[in-house]
Amino acid sequence: MKSTKQLHQQLIKECKRQKPKAQLQLYNMYCKAMFQIAYRYMKDINLAEDVMQDAFVKAFKKIASYKGNVTFGAWLKKIVINQSIDELKRKKILTISMNEEVLNVVEDTDWEVEDDVTKERILQAIEKQKEKYRLVLTMYLIEGFDHNEIAEVLGITEVTSRTHLMRGKKLVKEYLNKKKYVEGY
Repeated sequence: MKSTKQLHQQLIKECKRQKPKAQLQLYNMYCKAMFQIAYRYMKDINLAEDVMQDAFVKAFKKIASYKGNVTFGAWLKKIVINQSIDELKRKKILTISMNEEVLNVVEDTDWEVEDDVTKERILQAIEKQKEKYRLVLTMYLIEGFDHNEIAEVLGITEVTSRTHLMRGKKLVKEYLNKKKYVEGY
């Protein structure tokens, strides 16, 4: 029996030769995970499906550029994230305007939550934030992007990325505290 890595490599080779059967197999292996990523950004099932489909089309067109330096899943994930952000920009959902000269950014190194706060509650709190904060929070805290990468993908400065993260964290904390007070847990 072939290992998963060998199977992936064989499928990728076949995809580079534009073989539809291999493309379908690779799609079936990754579509659920890539849909979840797109959905985190789009917040709409239909838009997330469209973004995911477009990302796969783009990936199969550019698969010759995949060199294997990272896992195929990581390479595809980046395409899905970029496609999601491009769609948000295209729909003008993403609006970022700040006077960066007057920003005084302080890195928030003290961002801890209480032990009873679940991952689901944190994700729910992130989802409730404005788009500009939600995107940076998601990319930084969940996807593991650094500020340089976030700035590049979103077309903002690193200062703006840091500011959105700091303000987003503050808003998430406030949301969690308000929910705790209101719901009494």
